[in-house]
Amino acid sequence: MRKRSGESQKSAVRAELCNGAEKEVFRARWSGSGTLKTGKNCRQQAGKQQGLDYNQYHLSAKEFAWVLGKSAAVSGLFAYVFYRSMQVFLLLLPVSVFLLFWRERRQRLKKRKLLLAQQFKEAMVILAASLSAGYAMENAMAVSLEELRLLYGEKGLIVQEFSGMVQQIRTNRNVEQVLLEFAARSGLEDVQNLAEVLGIGKRTGGDLGSIMRHTAEVIRDKMQVKEEIMTLTASRQFEQKIMNLIPFFIVFYVEGTSPGFFDQMYRTGMGRCLMTLCMGLYLTAFWLSERILDIEV
Repeated sequence: MRKRSGESQKSAVRAELCNGAEKEVFRARWSGSGTLKTGKNCRQQAGKQQGLDYNQYHLSAKEFAWVLGKSAAVSGLFAYVFYRSMQVFLLLLPVSVFLLFWRERRQRLKKRKLLLAQQFKEAMVILAASLSAGYAMENAMAVSLEELRLLYGEKGLIVQEFSGMVQQIRTNRNVEQVLLEFAARSGLEDVQNLAEVLGIGKRTGGDLGSIMRHTAEVIRDKMQVKEEIMTLTASRQFEQKIMNLIPFFIVFYVEGTSPGFFDQMYRTGMGRCLMTLCMGLYLTAFWLSERILDIEV
């Protein structure tokens, strides 16, 4: 009876451990102090294995200080050119801080995703070569990880991701599920397609080596098209930045050569309304130029 009771107690304990998304196999063992690994400990360990969320970005102190300095400069420039008023500067400052903070975060998110996509393209080529050499998918990812370390170093984004995925696969997690989680965090369509193709290939018994080679070629071609578009639009983006500064140069030039020429625009109600309209048109043109040059592939 005692033996059956002990076995039923151990079975109940195992049933409580690490259910749901954490599919790793954990063995519940009593230590000398009588402690037991609980489901909370398992969830904490699984949470540590989760990688970076590429849809979130937290500015560092240095980056935030840069945004504040840039916001003060932009607010001062607009307040001087369009209103010549300290009150307007104080009103524009919090608005510019909010907008530039959002813009800086968005740009850094986009840059990080682009870097990850470029590194993932190389990882696909290496992974396809490992599969063609006869490795299973799980072992091919481990072999590819060593090659990626030589290529990008330990701090490479794709190296960190592959390292986390290899660790999860070694705890008996499904490769497709690990890739789907990576796709959800990264927001990359290529990773999503890879996970789906891999799942279909495994279920149908297809040649994973040839499938991965074809998938790697498709991703490489897509990235090449994106890089070509970026190269072709680089000169246009530089021209856009120059054109954004032209109105301010004109105002400074006229004010320097003919002092008091714009006084009526800052001292009368009609002049302030006209300058507000000009600022609105300038901001609209700035937004449209960025939208035109923001080409998605």
